[in-house]
Amino acid sequence: MEELLELVRKLREEVGNLVDLRMKEFQELGRRPSREMFKELCFCILTANFSAERSIKIQKEIDDGFLTLPEPELAGRLRALGHRYPEARARYIVLARRYSDSLREILSSFGSGAEAREWLVRNIKGIGYKEASHFLRNVGYMDLAIVDFHMIDILVRHKLVERPKTLTKGRYLETEALLREIARRSGITPAELDLYLWYSETGKVLK
Repeated sequence: MEELLELVRKLREEVGNLVDLRMKEFQELGRRPSREMFKELCFCILTANFSAERSIKIQKEIDDGFLTLPEPELAGRLRALGHRYPEARARYIVLARRYSDSLREILSSFGSGAEAREWLVRNIKGIGYKEASHFLRNVGYMDLAIVDFHMIDILVRHKLVERPKTLTKGRYLETEALLREIARRSGITPAELDLYLWYSETGKVLK
């Protein structure tokens, strides 16, 4: 673990200001109206088994269309913009619209990010633990880890875990606990740690 802690320390010196700026953007989004938060949820629905960077571009193009476009038209836009699963993602987004005006209130009713995540996984089709954690981080929750195989591969390289064949809920929470410990020992939040480790892989600090 020491090698990874040293990597994080160096990354904080290198891009700490950029990560701090991104964190402020996340917290600001968490204070915005429910419909703005819903559009961020749609972005996270798009990222499942698809590029986050390309999903950002699609989100900018469609914007309020996530709230208003009929399902066939939304699927057509997603297809034209190059999404791998346009029909399924359009269906999930339209189903989720029932919460577009109440999402902020629903999330604020929970006592922790973990409780809010459980609600999202149970109630939003197309959202798993990774996507729910991603969304919550992007609206200001700092205590959850975004665990996917990119993150696991970093931990594997540092000999902290073995690569699982599948990412079950149990394995997700186990890996999250490890990432929380790395964040604690680094003096940062799991949300910040994710951005630093993502930067170490891609050279970018994306949402």
